[in-house]
Amino acid sequence: MTSVHTGSRARTRQAILDAAIEVLARNPAASLGDVAEAADVGRTTLHRYFPERGELLTALRAEATARLDRAAVRARIDEGPGATALARLCQEYFDLGDVLSLLFLEQVTFEGEEGGCDEGFDAMVRRGHADGSIDPELPPVWVQNLLWSQLYAGWNYLAEHGASRHDTLRLVLRCVSGAVRPHP
Repeated sequence: MTSVHTGSRARTRQAILDAAIEVLARNPAASLGDVAEAADVGRTTLHRYFPERGELLTALRAEATARLDRAAVRARIDEGPGATALARLCQEYFDLGDVLSLLFLEQVTFEGEEGGCDEGFDAMVRRGHADGSIDPELPPVWVQNLLWSQLYAGWNYLAEHGASRHDTLRLVLRCVSGAVRPHP
């Protein structure tokens, strides 16, 4: 019976995290009560899992990191030409939606990042340099910043102009691909 309880607890915790991502992405000032309501749990239940907002934000940081990591795995960044892998990663990240909003609104921040790239991203860009699909004058950190800035521009465009996700992703991919393409 313990595994049922654990499974139920895990589902409730995940429902709270999912609701928090959605609510805080739309309203960074939302209360824990707003999160509890969106998760369809009582405030007491929410406080049993996350007694304070800081604990919820710590859990959201871990959840965002896990989702970004899973997106990188789905993008297969270690396969094919560097620019093609970058486009796949851009699409996978774009599909994270509200997680990106949390990052852009700085509801979730990552501690200990020195402004560098992780090894997989760095290797993908360097592979693109070697295979001729990414301009070798663009350092991996620059490409990473370019990716994030275009994702931000895309989500901002969606929010302000009501464009379709499909059209917005197409524009983001076009900008990223054009920006990293080697120039004669």
